[in-house]
Amino acid sequence: MVRMIRACMQSLLKFVNSGNGLVGIAMILYGIWLMRAWQRHLGHFPFERPDDPIPWFMYSFFGLGILLCVITCVGHIAAETARGCCLHLYVMLVFVVLMVEAGLATDVFLNRDWEEDFPVDPSGSFDQFKQFIRLNFDICQWIGISMMSIQGLSLLLAMLLKAIGSRRYYDSDDDYAPERLPLLKNALHSPSTCVIGDPVFPSKNDAWNKRTDDE
Repeated sequence: MVRMIRACMQSLLKFVNSGNGLVGIAMILYGIWLMRAWQRHLGHFPFERPDDPIPWFMYSFFGLGILLCVITCVGHIAAETARGCCLHLYVMLVFVVLMVEAGLATDVFLNRDWEEDFPVDPSGSFDQFKQFIRLNFDICQWIGISMMSIQGLSLLLAMLLKAIGSRRYYDSDDDYAPERLPLLKNALHSPSTCVIGDPVFPSKNDAWNKRTDDE
């Protein structure tokens, strides 16, 4: 029964974890598209000054996509092996991403001047992204909630699999039968001696007679 539950947990974790991978791949593709557009923009301005601000948004978006793909690979390995070290690493990575996303969401919804917390993006990609979110706020809101729900469910499944996987070698008593058989065989075939009846001790008279004959 425990093995069946453990297999179901592994399959569910792999399925839910694949959502993080799809989001990461989409972010990587979008980051590559932003970089290509920025390179085409630089083609018209070949004499870029070295003190110009770095287009941080596209690199951050691209790096976050790579991080989600790495987390997806770690989660798949953790779900396949159900080892404690892999599950601990996966839980830690997902928890850190959730905390960062929760912090950003709290800053955006509670702070009216949240745009001032971010540096200036010379590529204009950050402004385009903000404009897209404002025009499609409902869709982006549901996408963000879905992402956080997927990550939270992945975190919960990994913790449950960790709790079940730690007792995976105690599913039934039949698993220990081959290990006990050699001991039983040795016990059955080992020579044993037993004494039936009371031990016979020489009487004092016999010992006295024997001593007299010797003299």
